[in-house]
Amino acid sequence: MTDTSAPTPSDQGKIDPVFLRDLADAVDERDVRWLSRTLKRLHPADAADALEALQYDTFEEAVELLGGELPPEILIELRDSYREGAVDMLPDQAVAQALDELDSDDATTILEDLEEDRRERILEDLAPVDRAELERSLAYEEETAGRLMQTEYVAVPEFWTVGQTIDHTRGRGEDLPEVFYEVYVVDPAYRLLGSVPLAALMRYSRETPLEDILHEPTTTLRPSTDQEEVAFQFQKYSLASAPVTDDAGRLIGMITVDDMVDVMQEEHSEDLLALSNVSSADASDTVIETVKARFPWLAINLFTAFIASAIISVFEGAIEQIVALAILMPVVAALGGNAGSQGLAVAVRAIASRQLDGSAGRRAILRELYAACINGLLIGGGVGLIALFWFGDTRLGLVIAVAMFGTFLWAGLSGILVPLGLKKLGADPAVASSVFVLTLTDVMAFFSFLGLATLVLL
Repeated sequence: MTDTSAPTPSDQGKIDPVFLRDLADAVDERDVRWLSRTLKRLHPADAADALEALQYDTFEEAVELLGGELPPEILIELRDSYREGAVDMLPDQAVAQALDELDSDDATTILEDLEEDRRERILEDLAPVDRAELERSLAYEEETAGRLMQTEYVAVPEFWTVGQTIDHTRGRGEDLPEVFYEVYVVDPAYRLLGSVPLAALMRYSRETPLEDILHEPTTTLRPSTDQEEVAFQFQKYSLASAPVTDDAGRLIGMITVDDMVDVMQEEHSEDLLALSNVSSADASDTVIETVKARFPWLAINLFTAFIASAIISVFEGAIEQIVALAILMPVVAALGGNAGSQGLAVAVRAIASRQLDGSAGRRAILRELYAACINGLLIGGGVGLIALFWFGDTRLGLVIAVAMFGTFLWAGLSGILVPLGLKKLGADPAVASSVFVLTLTDVMAFFSFLGLATLVLL
């Protein structure tokens, strides 16, 4: 395959079909040289996108062809399922080389993808110091600051000057972190005293003592801090990086904002999928994996649907006598369910961003109550008028208007109270709330409408 121009894999996030076809052709022709050279000329994120856009079997063949020539920077940019598949296919030597070239946080991510016996085998081939650092990172719980942090950072004593710090940093060469934004200042026991941004090192004269330009830590993280809390701290204080200290206050690592962007995206995606009662969604998932992820929630919804059906069966006689009730029931349920879903989505988002703590939660409940009353009056009145003109029955219009108001009130309160209650019980509001809210709303919609209709119309 002839390379006549620089690759142009994407345009505003879309993969160029011509480039993708060339990439697939190179794999089919087993043109390792063109494939390797082309991917290395791309930004690692673009190269990862291009590989993921291939058919999955073609992707696997590309990884097998490249072997140790697949750059670690591209490997770490792949989505979880693709990266796990790639790591499984790479030889041990290629994985060990990737671990050696990556920062410790990225190396830990690769190690997490390995089976335990293979992980031990690869770790044995690493330098003792590197192996000890990676084993320490793996000892921390998943989705904590300990797993996210990298152990490469720059730390200097407080009595140094700007000039000494710059000279020291330059002298570390390849031992420097790939990306860092500040130099940490520590005491002789390695306890964190503060930090000096790189911009300050460039701004002040070489003779300036670090203690004169030292910034106290905005926040310090512990290795056990949950990644959601870490992401919240980064968002709240607009951090570019944050130190991680042990219980004695000794500096043991740092977390940078590029890792936090990934965590925020991951947490947002999890909450979005959970609200739809889906636990997995990936282009590489098989049919069986997709069914396993969705079937349990569908089974739960099947059970809750029969609860609503049982309510309807109680009023079977009323429905037989007044056919209009059967026609209007879906209207009440659909509008009520939509109102509950709206409140639930807002509440889960606010809980995730810590906006409903303390008195803010009480204010949110009152806000949803007032909004539900107003929406119930407006929508209920509108539905009542439509029913009146459609069926020519004033009492039927009044019944559905009152039922709609009650349903909106119930849906609004359920949308905020259910996730807040689940949070207090220690459950994840995003995962469990929708089943409860939609079931409660449907039950209330059918019971209020059919119950009022039985009392008033029969």
